[in-house]
Amino acid sequence: MPSLSVFGAQWGDEGKGKLIDFLAEAKDVVVRYQGGANAGHTVVVGEEKYVLHLIPSGILHPDKVNMIGQGVAVDPIKLLEEVDGLLARGIHVDGDNLRLAAGAHVIFEHHKRIDGLAEIWRGEGRIGTTGRGIGPCYGDKAARTGLRVADLLDPERAKDRLGAALAEKNALIERVHGETPLDVAEQIESYVSMGDRLRPFVADVGAEVRRAYKEGREVLFEGAQGVMLDIDHGTYPYVTSSSTGVGGISGGAAFPPQHIDEAWGIAKAYCTRVGEGPFPSEIFGDEAEALRKAGNEFGATTGRPRRAGWFDAVAVRYAFDLTGASGWIMTKLDVLSGLDEIPYAVAYRSGSERWTEYPAHLASMDDVQVEFETMPGWSEDITSVRSFADLPANARAYVEHIEAITGVPIVMISVGPGREAVIHRSS
Repeated sequence: MPSLSVFGAQWGDEGKGKLIDFLAEAKDVVVRYQGGANAGHTVVVGEEKYVLHLIPSGILHPDKVNMIGQGVAVDPIKLLEEVDGLLARGIHVDGDNLRLAAGAHVIFEHHKRIDGLAEIWRGEGRIGTTGRGIGPCYGDKAARTGLRVADLLDPERAKDRLGAALAEKNALIERVHGETPLDVAEQIESYVSMGDRLRPFVADVGAEVRRAYKEGREVLFEGAQGVMLDIDHGTYPYVTSSSTGVGGISGGAAFPPQHIDEAWGIAKAYCTRVGEGPFPSEIFGDEAEALRKAGNEFGATTGRPRRAGWFDAVAVRYAFDLTGASGWIMTKLDVLSGLDEIPYAVAYRSGSERWTEYPAHLASMDDVQVEFETMPGWSEDITSVRSFADLPANARAYVEHIEAITGVPIVMISVGPGREAVIHRSS
């Protein structure tokens, strides 16, 4: 398949990093098209663990070209830290295998400051932001007051535009939030200096992706967050600030939508969510703690414990319907080993109404109750299994049943954190 979109079909943390790294072996180009350093894609190679935030997960394959599209909100401090960290571990990173869109918007220190201050201001209405400045950066992009990577490469332009932006942002920091304003000269000098370091990576990424596709090279598009966090289609306002699914590729990677040949979702065999917002299938207490511990459910970016719940077929079907998914990958099936019964959500209820399709028309999900069904579990450790036929009978039955109720074929199953712990459904 010349182009493949891989996206999260839940609330993020589905294991995209590992699977994108796995799929990248057969691809030529890996493209990140949305989000910022709030993403945390974890890849385990042998005894080594890598957590990637902005750089696409194909970077661990030395012969792949990795591209950061113009739909990504780029924190140059975090990006350069990531580059330096990979270099220090012997991973090859240069302007040949990492390309950064000149049109990508830049996250500045004032974005991060305002992000954190605004969350405090909201009080009980907080939305659970990671404080990485991503929302304020996208806000400036929409308001047409942001700066792009290309602006940092022109010192005079950067001085004028960043100076004008800071006049407004410092007034907000000082007069609204009562905090110390940022030093304008210091900020300009710092970011212009970072622009010089970024220069070797900067390119017209959209043109390069389109050219690669026309030349018949295999392109993999990497989603950063889950569809249920999409700015337009997720559980607003508890969402991220970009288009997370297949729909984000056209603008975020400057790639024609009709040339996206396949779309695969990724979803856990259960479900998690980080931060605030609706989570219909959430569980609590000892049950949640046991699932969290078994799945090592702590944010790769924030370290925060993830909220835990059972597989939600209503939400996943919605994600697949929105994206036109042609297949999906079930991750962390091994985490369910040892359970006597495995619940999964099949419908939502509120009062006398019952929905088997996601009720996106509701202003709030606060009163929604979940209808669960259960399947028998299995006791065997399945982390070494590499063939579907070798899974315990109850594990195979669970996969087949979840596949049937989502209506989209499962193409792969992940049964452990390592690169090799993947079952091809055809095996």
